[in-house]
Amino acid sequence: MEYNHILVRFGELSTKGKNKKDFIVRLRNNAKNALNDFPNLKFETMHDRMFVILHGEDKDAVCERLQHVFGIHSFSPAVKSSKDIEEIACIALEMMQENEGCTFKVDARRSDKSYPMNSDEINRYVATKILKNTTCKVNVRQPDIRLQIEIRPDCAYVLSKVIMGAGGYPVGAGGKALVMLSGGIDSPVASYLTMKRGIEIECIHYASPPYTSDRAKQKVIDLARKLARYQGRVKLHIVPFTDIQLEIYKHASESYPITIMRRMMYRIGQRVAEKNNCKALVNGESVGQVASQTLESMDTINCVVDIPVLRPVVTYDKLEIIDVAKKIDTYELSIQPFEDCCTIFTPKNPVTKPTRKRAESFERWDYEKMIEDCVNATETIVIYPQNENEDLF
Repeated sequence: MEYNHILVRFGELSTKGKNKKDFIVRLRNNAKNALNDFPNLKFETMHDRMFVILHGEDKDAVCERLQHVFGIHSFSPAVKSSKDIEEIACIALEMMQENEGCTFKVDARRSDKSYPMNSDEINRYVATKILKNTTCKVNVRQPDIRLQIEIRPDCAYVLSKVIMGAGGYPVGAGGKALVMLSGGIDSPVASYLTMKRGIEIECIHYASPPYTSDRAKQKVIDLARKLARYQGRVKLHIVPFTDIQLEIYKHASESYPITIMRRMMYRIGQRVAEKNNCKALVNGESVGQVASQTLESMDTINCVVDIPVLRPVVTYDKLEIIDVAKKIDTYELSIQPFEDCCTIFTPKNPVTKPTRKRAESFERWDYEKMIEDCVNATETIVIYPQNENEDLF
């Protein structure tokens, strides 16, 4: 069966009222970016859906890419035809001939109420054609295949498969945020959930060579490439963190280094966010999961910045986070045994209820100059999902 269109249904955009047009424009642009290496595609948008016109491009490859575009509720490969009932029935028959022995139901809808046949008559005509020419049987309650026919004023569409999309809002509709991307399981999931709410992300990663390896850095780049599928590209900022981390261990007591380290990361993160027009920081913290993720720790760490800090997985347990990581194909990368700066320098007994006053008492050195040096020495890479040559800033 040669499909010539893909019908795209919108997700939560239906709730956006007067802003819906802007969201649709954003969604169309995001879909174009995700499919930019399919040069023959054309896009048409309407009030309640979008059509991707294939013009000979690989249907399956286009569908695979569309599954990563936020703002899409579902989509269906479709054949556009004339409104002639015999042509419509022949297309439906060809679809079912590819699925001999399956049960089916025909579901016709007419937006063109002047069409000479009503929906029930269309259903019966098409079903009769299929029953006479295949071994398929009708099952109106639980069919294997639901044949949908849409009669529009200028044409008809026939489709037989519904593929679920990523849902959410189009990336970029909600502004931009900076994700603190480690090599672990949680922060890629937080990145995914942030993008799903329409927020474009950039990522920041703290590297501590020679204590962290090039393979640990490559692991983070590979994770960013997985995330880039959802917004076309991801800008990754890699901060040289070794000097400031060693300085922390000179000044902090045995139980406080993680707290002080996180406070420094937040300070650096805010400066990088401001330089790149990001309106919030995002991390993968989940309440109580580790010592630095108690409410007391979050309060002591959070107080050093004055921009919002978003925690998309804050109420998830580890198994829930792992389920999402597997769904978005980051889990196997995340469990690779290349340690980041947090795991290498973890103290044996980190404090679980730090206080602001106690943390400030360990920060009595010129860390502002070191933070400025870290920001100035940050390496920025633009990462694409198709493994293109990255742009280095």
